[in-house]
Amino acid sequence: MAKKKTKKNAVNYWKYIKWFWSLFGIGLLLVAFLFLLASWGAFGTLPTFEELENPETNLATEILSSDGETLGKFYRENRTPVNYEDLPEHLVQALIATEDERFYNHAGIDARGTIRAALFLGKRGGASTITQQLAKQLFTGVRSNNIVEAVIQKMKEWVIATRLERQYTKEEIITMYFNKYDFVNQAVGIRSASRIYFGKEPKELTTVESAMLVGMLKNSSLFNPLRREEMVITRRNVVLKQMEKNNFLSSEVKDSLQQLPLGLNYSPEGHDEGLATYFREYARAEIQEWINNNPKADGSKYNIYRDGLKIFTTIDSKMQQYAEESVHAHLTNLQREFDRQNKNNTTAPFRGITSEETEQIIKNAMRRSDRWRTLSAQGKSEEEIIASFNEEREMKIFSWKGDIDTIMKPIDSIRFYKSYLQSSLMSMNPQTGEVKAWVGGINYKHFKYDMVKQGKRQVGSTFKPFVYATAIDQLHMSPCDTLPNTPYTIEEGKYGLLKPWTPKNAGDKYGGMVNLIQALAESHNVISANLIDKTGPQPVIDLVSKLGINTSEMTPAPAIALGTTDISLFEMVAAYAVFANEGIYVEPVMIFRIEDKNGTVLFQHVPNTRDVISAESAYVTTKLLEGVTQGGSGGRLRRTWANDFYKNLITGYPYGFTNPIAGKTGTTQNQSDGWFMGMVPNLVTGVWVGAEDRSARFPTITYGQGATMALPIWGLYMKKCYENEELGVSKEDFKKPENLSIETDCSKWLETNDDEDILDEFSF
Repeated sequence: MAKKKTKKNAVNYWKYIKWFWSLFGIGLLLVAFLFLLASWGAFGTLPTFEELENPETNLATEILSSDGETLGKFYRENRTPVNYEDLPEHLVQALIATEDERFYNHAGIDARGTIRAALFLGKRGGASTITQQLAKQLFTGVRSNNIVEAVIQKMKEWVIATRLERQYTKEEIITMYFNKYDFVNQAVGIRSASRIYFGKEPKELTTVESAMLVGMLKNSSLFNPLRREEMVITRRNVVLKQMEKNNFLSSEVKDSLQQLPLGLNYSPEGHDEGLATYFREYARAEIQEWINNNPKADGSKYNIYRDGLKIFTTIDSKMQQYAEESVHAHLTNLQREFDRQNKNNTTAPFRGITSEETEQIIKNAMRRSDRWRTLSAQGKSEEEIIASFNEEREMKIFSWKGDIDTIMKPIDSIRFYKSYLQSSLMSMNPQTGEVKAWVGGINYKHFKYDMVKQGKRQVGSTFKPFVYATAIDQLHMSPCDTLPNTPYTIEEGKYGLLKPWTPKNAGDKYGGMVNLIQALAESHNVISANLIDKTGPQPVIDLVSKLGINTSEMTPAPAIALGTTDISLFEMVAAYAVFANEGIYVEPVMIFRIEDKNGTVLFQHVPNTRDVISAESAYVTTKLLEGVTQGGSGGRLRRTWANDFYKNLITGYPYGFTNPIAGKTGTTQNQSDGWFMGMVPNLVTGVWVGAEDRSARFPTITYGQGATMALPIWGLYMKKCYENEELGVSKEDFKKPENLSIETDCSKWLETNDDEDILDEFSF
């Protein structure tokens, strides 16, 4: 009886085995059939061979400095691809150890992982390989909550994964995966992630930094280092443990690395952050214009936000940094004094205007504001919009110490912002036209208007060298020629004058004969009037037009000699550069090459030059401008000592420059604008300082002159440039023409003058 029972149990046992393997086989066949159906496109369209070859990816356009640094990007997704060679070995090891240990041993689908996931319902690890994850990112997207749709989606990912494995090498798949993944906080792709979270390129990542980024791959929104630091550290340590398990790290190294903090160096790459924000916005408009005029071979247009263009600019990242630092250092200092002098000003920040004029300024600002445009687009009436400006609301406002969260009425914020002094700086190589630094304002996030090229202001005495240059070029005058420093009148009717014109010197100081170098250094208005009467206004206009200045609104009146015309800093720097470049105008260049994502050159800059004045006239004008920094209002650049007044007022003072410098300060009527144009043989830099509204100004010339407002920024900037010898900024003499026929040695005057005794220029 016992033997028969055993035999019966054995028969039943094999019966179950047969059923199991039959069901298993049917399951495999079903999976294979579903897999086959998916490959045939039964569950939806699969990517074509061409799409696999060139998977659609949004690539950021990258703005590069002349020294190879990334200034910024334009993007829908902040992604800039890297090559496999740019990925450090420990980053790849961390990925393999954590996401797909058998990556190099499968063809897109990990059979062991799939079976394990099925048997344990994913509790002992998932089944997705790196290739499947890439397929999901590229082509299938977020997993559906519907189980049937999710299974179909998984099938499609398997098919795509196997095709990707046939199409690409393992290294290419890893590279694509890192380039595609969104690490949140505008960090799409490994290069953006390493730059934004650690301020470095991927190849510079340490092991512990790589582990953090790989840990984010599980769920970057959940493991966001800016929000959940402790959770991210825990996840990072899991990655380090996996690296130890796979023999990429020793236990000792793993233990030491797990004790380290995240070490974040958060460097956002938004359009309002980073270096050269104003320049980047200028470049965006220029690139877009180029795109509109240069379609692709198929007739379509390049997309600045997704085609991965590379824009090679002339901006030097170090010089740009020095320029922004210099503006920041002086403006914070100058702003404190400006605010102090406005404490008892009942119309602050405005001066010399009526309450009606003040109200009109505020109203105009309201109408130009984003709030007005937004509410108007929503159909709000003018009364409703104006009322909204008087309702308190939460806002983030600018301060030199960082943004401040506050509650304020929008109308009060308008007056608040108008109380800030603004500044711009442009620096250019006169021989090549390459613009090396471009600062359009004090903070692009809060003040969008670019005062390098968009904004135009009266230039004051910085215009006078154009009058002197015309006299030198036309009349062969020498810096040592003398003219009477006495009131000078141009009679009624001449040059279309409706009444006699008699400009005044600053402080009504006159007397004696002065040579041209002294007259320009001391900025005597009567000498400028005398010279423009000798040449006539039209030849001066003709000259400045050749210098690249827009003269369409410049009337041939003698008053232009005192700088009454509005001119942009961009035009002024390019014009002054002609003097340093032997009379040759070189059109400023900011973008010298554009490449597509494959490195194909789409645009190459061709220099645009023209002769303007003779090399002799340019040199003589430059010698005149040297006199300004040797014995005039620019003499502060050369002092090596300072009293308390200068130390507190002039940021970075004393400068102690000893090399040849040509320059000119400028101050406009009522101290609304301060200028300084400074040159050395291979660098011309212009600086402007003033408020958004011309009625917001200093009450006296002591603080409101160019030598106080703008010159210190130039001095700080040049000191930084000279400290970095790699920049090669010249300390040599300006090039002297071989056959110089005009006398330029006026040393007797220079030896007897000290700019302490000279009243800085003031134009009426």
